[in-house]
Amino acid sequence: MWSLDRWLKRRTLAHHPVPPELWSRVRKRLPILDGLSAEEDRYLLDSCVLFLQAKTLTALEGVDLDDESRLFLAAQAQLPLLALGDLNWYQGFHEIVLYPHDFISPQKHRDASGIEHEWNGEHSGEAWTQGPVILAWSGVLMSGGWGAYNLVIHELAHKLDMLNGDANGLPPLHRGMNVSEWAHTMQSAFDALNHQLDIHPHAHTAIDPYAAENPGEFFAVTSEYFFSAPDLLANAYPAVYQQLKAFYRQDTLARLTALEQQNPAYKAHTKV
Repeated sequence: MWSLDRWLKRRTLAHHPVPPELWSRVRKRLPILDGLSAEEDRYLLDSCVLFLQAKTLTALEGVDLDDESRLFLAAQAQLPLLALGDLNWYQGFHEIVLYPHDFISPQKHRDASGIEHEWNGEHSGEAWTQGPVILAWSGVLMSGGWGAYNLVIHELAHKLDMLNGDANGLPPLHRGMNVSEWAHTMQSAFDALNHQLDIHPHAHTAIDPYAAENPGEFFAVTSEYFFSAPDLLANAYPAVYQQLKAFYRQDTLARLTALEQQNPAYKAHTKV
């Protein structure tokens, strides 16, 4: 059956071919893509092209955004969607704004007494409901390895979370996933992390303590770990790993483990 949407996608891909050598350079900069099958690699590349045509990347002064840089960002943005089909998961925003470094952002918070506090916070990324994604390019450049850090995935996880409204740690789950099981698993791990920090505020936690800020940040940080340090996440919070595996429909730990088994030196060369 003829489909306008499929025709438009094929037309876009035909009009914006990516030279193989360019994609190869991007892949070499992104160890978290290692282990993808040839079919997954082709699908990811096509998704990157479509993403870059659908979204506006606004580079502020100090950000050099060439074709390789654009693909480098897009590949990280599209990796979480690799097995989620053609649904418009990144709806609700059209622009990614790129600052050269961390930026100052006005913040507001109303406490339990009803008093509103205002301050300026230094951030490396932000995602606004029905608004743009803002990223520090320095943070984007630090992303892409198996090093438990990925600014792009973190902020776009917030956008997935916001598909249900506020960023509260509950993205739209697939048919067959149990909302109560998801909520119990995530809340239990979130509470355990907060309990650890309540006892020892400067404790060396298994994952970034920023995950303890609120359930939305817990989902974003654990999504970040799911793709950039699945071994650490699975060891610390195995039930959380299983929930994210079901949501993203990928087994990143199996992919990393296979890479390390195929080449024992792989772990030493990719972990930071």
